[in-house]
Amino acid sequence: METPAEVLVHNDLLGIKGTKGRLLGVSASGYYEVNLQFGDRRHRTLLPVARTVIIASDAEEGATDLISDIER
Repeated sequence: METPAEVLVHNDLLGIKGTKGRLLGVSASGYYEVNLQFGDRRHRTLLPVARTVIIASDAEEGATDLISDIER
């Protein structure tokens, strides 16, 4: 995933599910650097890779073709 990128963030430590954010980078130390909205302000956060799911906001083109590539 190219950075910066608009993403949806799931993190059990913060109790967020599908929160919109902007992925700024991924550190070699195992953290996502993400801008998240809390209230009416945007904050830079470091989220541990092991406890966080990052999903690109925009679906990939041709994603339906991936299903036909799976062997049954």
